[in-house]
Amino acid sequence: MLIRIKDRRQSAGCSRKKNLLLFSSPAVDGGDRYFVKLSWGWTLLLLTPFLLLSNSCFSRTFLCRRLLSLVVATAIWYVFTETFFYIEDISGVCFEPSSADITKTEFTSKVTCRRAGFHWDGYDISGHSFILCYSALFIMEETAPMASMKTTSLSALPRMVLNLLYVALNLIIIMWVWMFTCTSVYFHDQTQKWLGTMCGLLPWYLTYRVWYLNPLSPGLPPQRHLKEEKQHA
Repeated sequence: MLIRIKDRRQSAGCSRKKNLLLFSSPAVDGGDRYFVKLSWGWTLLLLTPFLLLSNSCFSRTFLCRRLLSLVVATAIWYVFTETFFYIEDISGVCFEPSSADITKTEFTSKVTCRRAGFHWDGYDISGHSFILCYSALFIMEETAPMASMKTTSLSALPRMVLNLLYVALNLIIIMWVWMFTCTSVYFHDQTQKWLGTMCGLLPWYLTYRVWYLNPLSPGLPPQRHLKEEKQHA
């Protein structure tokens, strides 16, 4: 058993080194450091003013419900990421980089282990796969009405800002898809990537395809909201 654990850690260490070499180009490393690790911040930074401007012609109640979708999505992001950290902590063990069979039992979390200069080996569900998948789908749902939205009620400056935000959000989606591809090639094993992706798909489906169809919810974006009303009329 000890030999198997040691072999698994050594294999994981070699895999990490290989992945770091493959993933160390300045463009990819910069994208991971400044975009992916701050991906939810970028999403909220661009999507919040977009929702405020794109829904400003609707009632205040409808606008508040659309902004509530940001709160729900942020809660989903927080719960899932904290769950991933917890799983990695309870399933892992701290060990010395130079000797995989020497464990440090006094460190019971990844943070304290790495802070002390050691390595942590736990089951690491791909947070990148989760957040990139969920964020891209979330932005897609909220920006979809822009294709048929009438912005003539807005003055020139707000309309220009709205268009710029729409372009920026589409560029962010392209960035997320690209970084998701890089993650799927270079990091984590197949089950970790699969679980991370499924964790991104599940809350999107349960909110926009199930819960948001009900009256007691933040509701759907304007275009789909109007279509649903016509179908029920």
